[in-house]
Amino acid sequence: MPVLGRDAFSRPLPTLDPAHRAAFQAGRSLFQQVWTVGPSEVRPDLDGLGPLFNRQSCVACHAKNGRGEPPEGESDSMRSTLVRLSVPGDGAGDKAGWAPRPHPVYGDQFNPDGIPGVPGEGRATLVWSERIERLADGTPIALRRPELRLSNLGYGPLGPEVMTSVRVAPPLVGLGLLEAVAEADLLALADPDDRDGDGVRGRVNLVWDAARGAFAVGRFGLKANQPSLLQQNAGAFDGDLGLTSTLFPHHGCTAVQTACRAAAGDDASDAKPELSDEQLDLVTLYTRALAVPARRNADDPLVRVGEGLFAAIGCAACHTRTLRTGPSPALPELAGRTIHPYTDLLLHDMGEGLADGRPDFQATGRQWRTPPLWGLGLTAAVTDRPTYLHDGRARTLLEAILWHGGEAEPAREAVRRMPSLNRKALLSFLESL
Repeated sequence: MPVLGRDAFSRPLPTLDPAHRAAFQAGRSLFQQVWTVGPSEVRPDLDGLGPLFNRQSCVACHAKNGRGEPPEGESDSMRSTLVRLSVPGDGAGDKAGWAPRPHPVYGDQFNPDGIPGVPGEGRATLVWSERIERLADGTPIALRRPELRLSNLGYGPLGPEVMTSVRVAPPLVGLGLLEAVAEADLLALADPDDRDGDGVRGRVNLVWDAARGAFAVGRFGLKANQPSLLQQNAGAFDGDLGLTSTLFPHHGCTAVQTACRAAAGDDASDAKPELSDEQLDLVTLYTRALAVPARRNADDPLVRVGEGLFAAIGCAACHTRTLRTGPSPALPELAGRTIHPYTDLLLHDMGEGLADGRPDFQATGRQWRTPPLWGLGLTAAVTDRPTYLHDGRARTLLEAILWHGGEAEPAREAVRRMPSLNRKALLSFLESL
């Protein structure tokens, strides 16, 4: 029986063997754990929060493993939204090559909170402006755009060169299946020079894989800036909760954040990662094994018409319906499967309207990774206030479509010109995923 309610994104793969199912449950517990300031005599394995952080648990941003929600206005806080920071530069001298250059004072992520004795970096929120767009038949659609507001800055102004990017936490289902798709398959899908002349120029993002000590194809993160779930999760523990690991053994305190550096203790001779390899592996297995909910109403005539329109107007050029998983040593249950994620995991130019202006490895300020669409229609069931796109600006699927530009502009314009019944069919198809 399909799970359609709040827990639709919280089920494990049904094929997990007993050992992996037990590890899944242990990983879920750590994912939901509220981490505390150390040292703790009661549970030293669950302390280490900070010195700077955004939230105290993974689930605080990824409630029910679904999408985060941006703040609704200037008085609202960023509960499941974060701000990436960088300054211009090519990362010369850094082993990661093209990695974004962190802000010299605030680092690469804005952390509003600090443990006792460590000032947080300030307050971040959004202010929305709205405009009306009209479809070809005259239907008005309100589109909103966020403006980031940073205040109460604890370490002075960020300066005119700062580049910011607002990011809402994405849903977590199906990540292990996406990780199991072979790099060669993604490289085969890439067409950066538009050899087929369809106007779509998907490209891979080559990123630094800390575990391998080499560059690899990125596939996770909104700009495909992470090569694996292990590194994605270790990076989140580091940036969001301030927990060090073997992959990221040092806290992100900058030179001017003296209280942060003093609390971090990175230079101590007995310093060890606050998150053990076993804990990181358990959380990674949990995120790797979250099952994709089953489709609904796939045989409904209106849905089938919408699926045909989705392909005909070019949406499937980026939102690739079918991929195949290869070997999966970490979780063999994922291997050799045909999947329907509706993504190519590639970077695409989405136009100036969605641009954040912030490069990330080989991703430009106008490029984003194609997000998977599986589970899309259950967003409203899992999330209290469903929103879409990287910063949550779209409140409906139609709004999200109308923000598409760049390589997706022809598809967007086709939707704008559609008769209302065709538009209804297209949206019905998306809601069936």
